[in-house]
Amino acid sequence: MAYQVDLKTFTDDRGNLTVIEKVIPFDVKRIFYIYGVDDSIRGGHRHYQTVQAAVCLRGRCAIYNQDGAKEQIFELNSPDQCLILEPKDWHQMFDFSDDAILMVLASEYFDATDYIYEPYLKHDSIRELTAGQ
Repeated sequence: MAYQVDLKTFTDDRGNLTVIEKVIPFDVKRIFYIYGVDDSIRGGHRHYQTVQAAVCLRGRCAIYNQDGAKEQIFELNSPDQCLILEPKDWHQMFDFSDDAILMVLASEYFDATDYIYEPYLKHDSIRELTAGQ
């Protein structure tokens, strides 16, 4: 199941310095970031091999996750929070603030055959599932 880790942050009168070191459980082979998102839902897949680490560098977003046994919604709203997504974690990113920048570190290079698009559970929409939250 996906889990959150706190990233070490050093703060003084000059500002903040956040370090991603010794908390990511894989060697990083790919980095991408998502921004300028309207009310769309991103993601909608899991992987055969790829482990991912998601950090919302600016603004906020939510990540819905299911691993076949448990469903959970993670709120990312600080650049010192990191969400680790295991290959079995089927996930969708949604509810992006206008200024959101979501950076994702991946354990594998892009490979279209590594993606599994079928969710474990069927829902009409993430919006229905999260209504009232």
